[in-house]
Amino acid sequence: MSVAIVTGASRGLGRALAGELAGRGWDLVLSARGAAALEEAAAGPARAEGVRVVTVAGDVSSPAHRAALVAAARGLGGLDLLVNNAGVLGAEPLVPLAAQPQAGLREAFEVNVLGPLGLVQEGLPLLRASAAGAGAGAVLNISSDAAVVPYATWGAYGATKAAADLMSAVLAVEEPELRVWWADPGSMRTRMMAAAEPGEDLAGLPAPEEVAPVLLRLLERGLPSGRYTAEGLAGISAEAPAGSSGSSAGGGARR
Repeated sequence: MSVAIVTGASRGLGRALAGELAGRGWDLVLSARGAAALEEAAAGPARAEGVRVVTVAGDVSSPAHRAALVAAARGLGGLDLLVNNAGVLGAEPLVPLAAQPQAGLREAFEVNVLGPLGLVQEGLPLLRASAAGAGAGAVLNISSDAAVVPYATWGAYGATKAAADLMSAVLAVEEPELRVWWADPGSMRTRMMAAAEPGEDLAGLPAPEEVAPVLLRLLERGLPSGRYTAEGLAGISAEAPAGSSGSSAGGGARR
């Protein structure tokens, strides 16, 4: 049975990805800051599918929490997929760089960059073993168009995502046996997006549940390491040869 860790799994894209993976028979280790919300999310589609689900409440910026997540995956048999989805904006609502709180930027780097790196480091032995065994072993880092496009007020958050993108690219070079994907899901109808720009009308945006299966085409098609957008992945048909690329440096939207 395949095992995945999904962070930020209590709501939004993380919860949607967990549900999609459960529907494909994956056992799950789910992480989020709020224990009650995380348990509620795990009791939904994930556990309804009859797969094993372990919830570990905590903050990915905490080394102890990261160690607990990987230990839980080891208890389920290993780690085949690490989804680094948890993230913070650095300011809610977003503000220009001239007004960006230093404390908020520091927290954003802790959660959006150092947390995922620490979790990769903690999980690498299991990911390498998965790659050597079943040929799995994958990391999916959730990116944003703000990593590559200079949107006003998105500078701090975008800086963290740009750092995470480059880190992902280097990891792909250093760990060629793994598949490392950094994927921009585009703007979605989420609480994070509403907090970022409270005055924006989100009614026309897709729900995370619509985007999650598109992102998992990375997994289904065994696509090579690289940067992808949901828009590009949506253009890959089910009949496309494995290795067909939906990779793009931009072309998405702010998350």
